[in-house]
Amino acid sequence: MKILKIIEQPVRLQGNISNALVNFSSHTVSVVAVITDQLKNGVPLVGLAFNSIGRYAQSGIIHSRMIPRLMNASPDSLLDDSGKLLSPEKILNCILQNEKPGGHGDRAQAASAIELAIWDLNAKLNDEPVSALIARHYQRTRYSNRVSVYAAGGYYYDGENELGLTQEIAQYRAKGFTRFKMKIGGASLAVDMKRIEAALKVAGAGSHLAVDANGRFDLKQAIDYAQAMKNYGLLWFEEAGDPLDFELNSMLSEHYAGALATGENLFSRQDVKNLALFAGMRRGLDIFQMDPGLSYGITEYARMIHQLELQGYSREQVYPHSGQLIGQHVVAGLGLGGCEVYPNIFQPMGGFTDEALIEDGIVKVSDAPGFGFERKSNLMNEFVKLLASA
Repeated sequence: MKILKIIEQPVRLQGNISNALVNFSSHTVSVVAVITDQLKNGVPLVGLAFNSIGRYAQSGIIHSRMIPRLMNASPDSLLDDSGKLLSPEKILNCILQNEKPGGHGDRAQAASAIELAIWDLNAKLNDEPVSALIARHYQRTRYSNRVSVYAAGGYYYDGENELGLTQEIAQYRAKGFTRFKMKIGGASLAVDMKRIEAALKVAGAGSHLAVDANGRFDLKQAIDYAQAMKNYGLLWFEEAGDPLDFELNSMLSEHYAGALATGENLFSRQDVKNLALFAGMRRGLDIFQMDPGLSYGITEYARMIHQLELQGYSREQVYPHSGQLIGQHVVAGLGLGGCEVYPNIFQPMGGFTDEALIEDGIVKVSDAPGFGFERKSNLMNEFVKLLASA
């Protein structure tokens, strides 16, 4: 197999919503297509992917550094041991040539977009979903295509009040979700407590509702919220402080008996190792949320999971930040705890295939080859535009 061309374009996310720190109206995502000399039904085989929701497109890094490295490599040097498929590990090594270790920032997302497209490509060549390919690649013997999901939303919309929040969660319940996540930290403590209490009336119980501060708080604020929420029995309290402030997270765990969640803004196994060692994360309780679309792709993500297991944590404590099809396949393939989904927001990336049904908080992974982007019409429209540009 030989790569003929790699193309990338930024796509703007739809919507003007905010969490405690960030407004997403200007956010973009890199969509990527890897075109090969292999034919499927008489058409060149193409791997498709994007990096992730919630950061920015990485066009500069992809075009100036990573694509040239791949296109200059010997085609045989990129193949797996069978000689029939491209090796995601070798692809990742190639695009990271001459990159210093550490500083896992935007280049991690740039690499993800390309590495993930290789998984889509290989799964299409095998005529199987990426989740099944992941499970076999990592020798997972207990593969299931049924994934536990929760609906993420509850942002700070312009003019939103408690009624708007409860209506949103009610819509998610009507779609088949049983667990939900909302934002906090973008209003006063008193206002946020009213929002949580209103959401709980619709969610049904604290164990059905998670809250996310998106790194907004200092230690005092985090503890104040923890004390105010301690009797709610929430599903988890997410990213109370800066994601690299492991001391804050560790000290917060001494004041909050419920589950803490963090990790979505950590992009390497070394960062995850430090999180496990120094952030006070509790075995069997707290939640890890690293995102393969932000952290060099599935290759590095699997190393993260292995690192957690070396530290005595369970992969069932892992719920990737993602909200889209890629995360769904990774959760199923690696046997993780569950998957986030954005049912109504962050389009065209957010959500699953058009025919996906949520039943009692469970979704079945599509049997479409690859990630199944072809069965998500608004997202596939963007890939069609991308391919037309080539």
